[in-house]
Amino acid sequence: MILSIDTCLGASSVALLDGDRVLATRAEPMTRGHQERIGILARETAAEAGVAFADLSRIAVTVGPGSFTGLRVGLAFAKGLATALSIPCVGVNTLESLAFGTKGFAVALIDARMEQVYMQAFVDGAAVMAPDALGLGEASARLVELYRGGPATLIGSGAPLLADTMRGAVILTPAAPDPVAVARLAAGRPAPAHAPRPLYLRAPYATLPTT
Repeated sequence: MILSIDTCLGASSVALLDGDRVLATRAEPMTRGHQERIGILARETAAEAGVAFADLSRIAVTVGPGSFTGLRVGLAFAKGLATALSIPCVGVNTLESLAFGTKGFAVALIDARMEQVYMQAFVDGAAVMAPDALGLGEASARLVELYRGGPATLIGSGAPLLADTMRGAVILTPAAPDPVAVARLAAGRPAPAHAPRPLYLRAPYATLPTT
């Protein structure tokens, strides 16, 4: 039985799965305030499913890329719960969560601001590049380089930024990954040897105060 948690992008979301069966799922759109809601959502989801946390066998959590603050909120909650229950905590890349279940050529794109996107491309669900932070020009060139024809999907908040490069592609703009996808990805992986770590593709954008 798996509880999945995502706070990396524009929502706080949770899903509870027993094998392939979805027992309950909840999501609330938000760009801040994840720390106030994620624990409540997890408890409400478990209560709806009639499941106690002690019944869980695994925790799944998105590790980024995404909001620096948001992803750390989800990671801290997931790791704390997994430690308390003595069960594995499995990290899942946000980009692969967005692209989960797509067919053909699919590219997950998150708007990283400052004329950049977080990007990862897949063919029938298999990654054909590592997740990366790229300028819009670089991302466009990478799309052209990787595309081999057939149906194409651009998915994520950054998809509209590259729509002109892939004319005819299906454009999908979910605010956040489906927590069911996060759970399904984590279910097929071996228990990790260590707790998941944040996936940062670039340094925080901050400047030191001048004196």
